[in-house]
Amino acid sequence: MEILVTGILLSGTYALIALGLTLQYGVARIMNLANGETLVAGCFVAFWLYASFAISPIYGLLIIAPAAFALNWAIYRFALRPLVNRAKNRGMLEVDSILATFGLLFLLQGLMLLSFGGEYFSYTFLAERFVLFGSAYGLNRVVAFAAAVVIALALYLFLYHTRHGTAVRAVAADPTSANLVAIDVARTAAFAFALGGALTACGGALLSTFYTFNASMGVVFTMKALIIVIMGGVGDIRGAVLAALILGVAETAVASLIDPGLTLAATYTLFILVLLFRPQGIFGRQTT
Repeated sequence: MEILVTGILLSGTYALIALGLTLQYGVARIMNLANGETLVAGCFVAFWLYASFAISPIYGLLIIAPAAFALNWAIYRFALRPLVNRAKNRGMLEVDSILATFGLLFLLQGLMLLSFGGEYFSYTFLAERFVLFGSAYGLNRVVAFAAAVVIALALYLFLYHTRHGTAVRAVAADPTSANLVAIDVARTAAFAFALGGALTACGGALLSTFYTFNASMGVVFTMKALIIVIMGGVGDIRGAVLAALILGVAETAVASLIDPGLTLAATYTLFILVLLFRPQGIFGRQTT
């Protein structure tokens, strides 16, 4: 039970990170390899706000989310939109976006190394015992999970119960058909990319409350987000959440029962199994 609960608590932040990449790839068609750097930036900003101004990371989300939204909108508008305009098909856009965001990865990583150095950072936030089902867990993990659930629910309500959310889902399903019903596809894609970046940054801010981080760890979380997105089915919000839950529990089980050093290996093993037996994702349909 303890392994299960710990894995579920970890999966909350994983879900936010994956939801961010799901929006960027599933709606804007941008495979953002710099997604992990957005997460690390969220970690550092949360750390800086807490250490310098004693602003709780939870309240800090009110600063981090809009800032990440604006930054990712600017990245899409000035760096990625030209690639979208010149792409003749989705395959060409995917290749170009991978190359462009691969360079962006090193740019953002270099800026963070210049600003904060290469050492590891952590800070003490709600480092108290919280008893759940007879076992003690860190209160910071519980609060981070609760905040992630609230954000994910807000995203669900936005996507499925607002007109703008319906437009986002329409573009994800078929951009050409969405354009025929007067949806501004370009604007919606930019919004989805920016919203995805904001979600990822929020995931990073929450992760920083209980996780030791440094400027070079973004690539690991980019790969985890990519694995979750593919496991859940590209563009599927429900699948991303369920895949994040599976990954969180699997990593916790391996770390607790076998060896913490094998968690990444277990992640990739799970990824390979999905590619072999369920390549369309958990909720995806087999293509014909």
